[in-house]
Amino acid sequence: MNTIIIIIHVIVCVALIFFVLLQKGKGAEIGAVFGGTSQTVFGSSGAAPFLAKVTAAAAIIFMLTSLGLTFLSHKGGPSVMTGVEGQSAPAAPSPASPPAQGQSEPQQK
Repeated sequence: MNTIIIIIHVIVCVALIFFVLLQKGKGAEIGAVFGGTSQTVFGSSGAAPFLAKVTAAAAIIFMLTSLGLTFLSHKGGPSVMTGVEGQSAPAAPSPASPPAQGQSEPQQK
């Protein structure tokens, strides 16, 4: 099951990159002003509506396969926090308190 989802995931990823690179940028019209050619491969209205819908669909499929792979790969095994008790840091001793038994006072020079 994981192998099938991974294959679909990779295919959709490559297709999503391809669809995004096919789309025309917002500043692409300025090239036609200085002698560039207009892109009329997809008709007079361009491919914006079709490519936008295909890109959105590919993005949704990509997200769903990502979530599916996450849930399928989670084993539900023991946590890294099992057996760890709630420990608090020891309080810092105040300078006026006497040293604990077995500890010597720091020597002052």
